[in-house]
Amino acid sequence: MIFSSITSIDISKIVIDQMRDKHKIDRPNLVFHQMDATETTFPDDKFSVVLDKGTLDALMPDSNEDTVLRINKFFNEISRLLRRGGRYICISLLQEHILKKIVDYFSSPNYLLRITRCHEVENKTRETEGSAMPVFFVVATKFPGITQRVLELSLTDSPPIRISTPEEFVNSVLSNQQSALVCDRLQKRSIADVGEVNLDLYLPGNDSPRYTIYVLDRPSTSGKSYAAFLVPQGRDTNWFFGTPEGRRHFLSSVDKDRVSIVILRREHKFIDWNQVKSELAPSIKNLSPPGLPKNYIINYLSLGEDVGQREVLHEGESQLSGKFVVEEVVEGNESRSRRLIFLDNQFVVQSEAKIRCIKTRRGKIKKVVDPGCLACEHHAFMSLGVSEILQTQNNGEILVVGLGGGGLCLFLRHCFPKLKITAVDIDEVMLKIATDWFDFVVDDQTRVVIRDGVQFLDEAAHEMKRFDAILFDVDSKDVSVGMSCPPKQFLQSSTLASVLKCLNDDGLFILNLVCRDKGLRPAILEDLKKTFASIASMKTAHVVNEILMCSKNSKGDQWMRKLKTSAELFNETAKKKKIIEL
Repeated sequence: MIFSSITSIDISKIVIDQMRDKHKIDRPNLVFHQMDATETTFPDDKFSVVLDKGTLDALMPDSNEDTVLRINKFFNEISRLLRRGGRYICISLLQEHILKKIVDYFSSPNYLLRITRCHEVENKTRETEGSAMPVFFVVATKFPGITQRVLELSLTDSPPIRISTPEEFVNSVLSNQQSALVCDRLQKRSIADVGEVNLDLYLPGNDSPRYTIYVLDRPSTSGKSYAAFLVPQGRDTNWFFGTPEGRRHFLSSVDKDRVSIVILRREHKFIDWNQVKSELAPSIKNLSPPGLPKNYIINYLSLGEDVGQREVLHEGESQLSGKFVVEEVVEGNESRSRRLIFLDNQFVVQSEAKIRCIKTRRGKIKKVVDPGCLACEHHAFMSLGVSEILQTQNNGEILVVGLGGGGLCLFLRHCFPKLKITAVDIDEVMLKIATDWFDFVVDDQTRVVIRDGVQFLDEAAHEMKRFDAILFDVDSKDVSVGMSCPPKQFLQSSTLASVLKCLNDDGLFILNLVCRDKGLRPAILEDLKKTFASIASMKTAHVVNEILMCSKNSKGDQWMRKLKTSAELFNETAKKKKIIEL
C-alpha cells in the first residue's frame, strides 16, 4: 500500500525544522507540523493511519493519575482523527501498565485490537547488541458500532489467535514477556550451578500448558552443542524424565552441553513429531546456550518415531486427593498400560496396570487388567515379603494400608488364592476407581475398609486383631515434607506400636518408604529399630522407593539369604502361573 499524503508531528520545533531540512529536496510532499499529540488542530476523521513510533512509551512512564489522564486525552485524540476502518499502529515494549491501558481502552466495541510480537526486530537487535527485549506491534482498527469484542494475538510465526477476554489477553502477553526474559538470561550464562530451569508453553487463550520444557547444562562446558529431547506421550512419568535426579542422570548420558527435555502435556492432542517440532522451533532456539555457533543445527532426539499414544478414559475429582485422570498409554512395543494420575502431582503415577486384550465367547475383543503383572517395581519387593510369610503355611491374612488402584492386592490374590486380604483406604473414591477401571474385586477373600489407616490400626490393636503381614503403601499429600510415602503420622511411635501389636509372632511389617529428603531417613530407621528387632532394606537403581521389612523377632545374618531363597521359590511359582519374575 502506498500513502500519497503523510503528515508527521512532534512537540519539538527543533526536530520539526530538522525533518523539513532533511526531506525538502528528496521528499517535498512530506508534511511536518510542530504540535502536541494530545491536542492537535486537525479536523475529525482526517487520517487512515496514525503511526506511533514511541510516543506512547514516552508519554506513559508510570500509571499515576496525571499520567493516565494524559494518556486518555492522547487516545481520545487518536480516536477523533481516525476514519472508520482507520488504524492506530503503535510499536512498543508494552510494559505492564502500558499494556493494560491499551487493552482497557481499545478492547471496547468500537475497535478491533491485535498485538503481534516482532521477532525479526528482536533478532536483529540481539545480533548487534547481544540481547533484546520483546518488541510488539499494536494495531487498533476503528469500527464504531460493532457488537462483538475482537481481540487477536500473534506471539509466534503462526496465524493470529482470537482471545475471549481482556484478562486472558493481558496475561498471555505478560507470560510471553516473562519467558522472553528467562530465555535472554539462558542465552547469556550456563545454569549448571542452578540445576535446571523449567518453563510451561501455552497456546494463547488456553489455560493448560501444551509443553513443559526442562533446560539443563553440563558443568564446565563451553556451551557449543545443544539438543532438544522430545519425550513421547506416556513416558513423562519415567524416572529419567519425571524427576530432577533422573533428568540430571539423562543429561550425563547425552553428549551435549545443554539439553532441553520437552514433555507433551496430557491435556492436548499431538499428531506427529513434525507438528511438535514446528510448534517448538522458535522456543527451542530461544533456549540456546551461550557460545552456540550461529549456523548450528539443533538436533531433536526422542525414543521412537512417533509421539506415543495417550487416551484419557476417565476424569474425576476426590475431596481428599483432588482432580485425577485414568488414562491408557501405548508404548513403542505396543504394550498397553492403564494409569491413575493425580493432577496435583501429574509426573507421578499413583497406580498402574498392564492391559491385555482377550477374545470373548462372542468373538469380540475385550481389554482386561493383567493380574499377574506388576507395573510398579517396588510392589514386587513387597510381594516377596508376603511370599516369605506364606512359606510356612498354606494360607494367611494380611493388611494393606493404601488401596490406590488395587494393583498390589489384585496381584497377591492372583498369586496366593487362599490369602485373605484386608485393604484400608481413607478415600472411598479410590475403591470406585479400583473396581471400575482396574478390575479390582471385593469378595470373601478380599475386603476393603474405608477409614483412616492410623485410626484403623489403633482400633485393631485395641481389639487384639492379628495379621501375618502389614503393608504400608500409602502416599502423602503434604508436599512440604520431603517424604512422599507414607504420611509422617504413619511413622509416629504410637502407630508403630499399634503395628507391632497387630502382627503375629512371625509376622512382617513391610514399608514402602520414599524419602526425597535423604536427611529424614536416618531418624526414620532409628524409630523403626526402637520398635522392631530386625530390619531389611531392598532398593534398586533409578527407583526412589525403598522397601523396609521389619520383624518382631531377631532374624540374624541368615535373613537376607532366606529372602533370596524366597525370591527363587516365588519365581518358580511365577513361572507356573505365567506371571512376572521378581
